Amino acid sequence: MTEKLTDAARAEHIDPLLANGWTLVDGRDAIYKKFVFGNFIGAFGFMTQAAIHAEKLNHHPEWSNVYKTVEVTLTTHDAGGLSALDAKLGTILDKLAGG
Repeated sequence: MTEKLTDAARAEHIDPLLANGWTLVDGRDAIYKKFVFGNFIGAFGFMTQAAIHAEKLNHHPEWSNVYKTVEVTLTTHDAGGLSALDAKLGTILDKLAGG
């Protein structure tokens, strides 16, 4: 089972994501980011690439897509909050989106 991040590990793993546009979710131990692409194809392509990485990590995002916008929330349900998997997947998503 994946472990929830300690305060020290949160600073190391989550703070860089917060500096890159992710935000903490009110009322739960999770992070959120909205990705906006040029069109639906860009958004869907991002989701397709992200799905491959998520499956390899066996860590799947909460996400939604409307036209060119993909909204993503990351948390580790088994750990009861943020884990290193969320930091890893968040970093991958930022790279896939070109950020």
